[in-house]
Amino acid sequence: MSQTLSNLLIHFVYSTKNRGRWLKDAGQRKEMYKLKGKILQDFDCHPILINGVEDHVHVFCDFTRNYTIKKVIGELKTGTSKWIKTMGSQYSDFHWQSGYGAFSVSQSKRPDLFHYIENQEEHHRIKTYQDEFRRLCELHGVAIDERYVWD
Repeated sequence: MSQTLSNLLIHFVYSTKNRGRWLKDAGQRKEMYKLKGKILQDFDCHPILINGVEDHVHVFCDFTRNYTIKKVIGELKTGTSKWIKTMGSQYSDFHWQSGYGAFSVSQSKRPDLFHYIENQEEHHRIKTYQDEFRRLCELHGVAIDERYVWD
């Protein structure tokens, strides 16, 4: 076959360092999501939905076949970290956690995940990021070591 085809839906999840509530301003979060979308497009990824709350973000995208997950996540974190630090001196200590979750998504689960990410504010009235991340790892068969997953 001379043509290379792919359909890779990926769900990324990562928090601010130590789950600090840096992203309280909803308008600022929306601007950050736009920047994340642009960064994804620069890497041949197509954002489907980006949303989150004060201490973490979910990125749902059609992932590229041209770059590694590590490279794209690194640029998403670096680019938005630099951007948020331009918002004022109160953000000078802002950092994303060093790790992340990356989960494959079946085409049949696309609507469910979209709805889940879309309703983050409501969801996190009753569930913490840590509880959510543990559940995502469990659903995807990913074992975590609690000593190292929370930075």
